[in-house]
Amino acid sequence: MAQHVAPPTATTPALPAKLPIGAIAPWAVFFGILMLVLLYFVGSEQGATSVFNGTDVHEWVHDARHLLGFPCH
Repeated sequence: MAQHVAPPTATTPALPAKLPIGAIAPWAVFFGILMLVLLYFVGSEQGATSVFNGTDVHEWVHDARHLLGFPCH
């Protein structure tokens, strides 16, 4: 036995669910800080501002530096 389902009408638009800012803000801050740390290691981890001695971090992120436009040679 088939049931009849009425098509949606134009008078009842579907609205997205509202997310409270308080639920999103901690995650946005966390990922923002994480991205800044990654940007530091890709862009500045060499020379006078280096956190780690040697060129290991530089070699690991070498191609990413060039992809993002950071000079290193």
